[in-house]
Amino acid sequence: MKLVRWIGVALAVVVVGAGVMLISQSASGSPPVPATCPQQWGGDGIGGWVPAAADVDGVGESLVPGAPVQALICAYPGTNARPGGERLGGTRTLTDQARVMARDLAYLPVTATPRGGLCTQMGGPMTNYLIRFAYPDGRALWVGSAEEVNSCVTTTNGTAGSRSYVGPSITAAYRAGTWKPARSDDPCRGRLAGRRGQNEQMVPEGVVSVVVCGQATSYTGKPPRLEHGRQVAHDLAATLSSLDTWPSEHMCQGGTGADDREFRLLFGYPDGPPADVRISVGCTPGIDNGLLQADLGDPVRDQVARLAPPA
Repeated sequence: MKLVRWIGVALAVVVVGAGVMLISQSASGSPPVPATCPQQWGGDGIGGWVPAAADVDGVGESLVPGAPVQALICAYPGTNARPGGERLGGTRTLTDQARVMARDLAYLPVTATPRGGLCTQMGGPMTNYLIRFAYPDGRALWVGSAEEVNSCVTTTNGTAGSRSYVGPSITAAYRAGTWKPARSDDPCRGRLAGRRGQNEQMVPEGVVSVVVCGQATSYTGKPPRLEHGRQVAHDLAATLSSLDTWPSEHMCQGGTGADDREFRLLFGYPDGPPADVRISVGCTPGIDNGLLQADLGDPVRDQVARLAPPA
């Protein structure tokens, strides 16, 4: 039985169709980046498109490297039944919030070719977004993403992409003009975006704590949890990161009557979001951080059992 885990600037003018678009050209001669919102979404999917990839140091390792001073949000509302070609519905410019927004997006785990997991197929409204981050030296960088009812979105800067879902946070910033990442009241239950580096190792270095979440006894119940300090977190993270891993398929296999215990490990850091790892005791593979999977052997199983809250 398969279990699916949901687990200096020069300006030029370019004619696009019947419209006109301003183009900014950096002094370094990097590819031109539009200086205003395109009038139409140029991709054919949900997120995953930008008008031009930027020549900015670090774009292969981070969605938004450096410290931009302005963020222009372009919204393209539509429906997920017919994605692609949406018309521009509105814009919002962030200045004081741009650096904070860029910092949070920069923490998202990225890969050169983000892999898609299994998506539910619920029909409904969708909004594609482009965010133009402007830097003090005149350069700019686009990030393309979306909010969609199935949360099945690719976010990209044209070079690197992420499967982490930040659509609701972008929508909130577009509507209110304030960037505040959407977070669950209970991290043991809520959706987490993950942490940069989890595409390379199960738990990135630098942990200072770990919360081990158990299973709630009811749908509305609060999952039990125990928090542990730096040394325990370091040892558990080291064990997990020593395992052989492969790209996550977001699913595992478990037989009838198998141990159905599940745990969620939330590794804390001095700054930025936690690293999220799921443990499914009766499943193969039993370890998944959303980007990587690994088999669950006795060392991890025993460590987690000792650190888990009472059943």
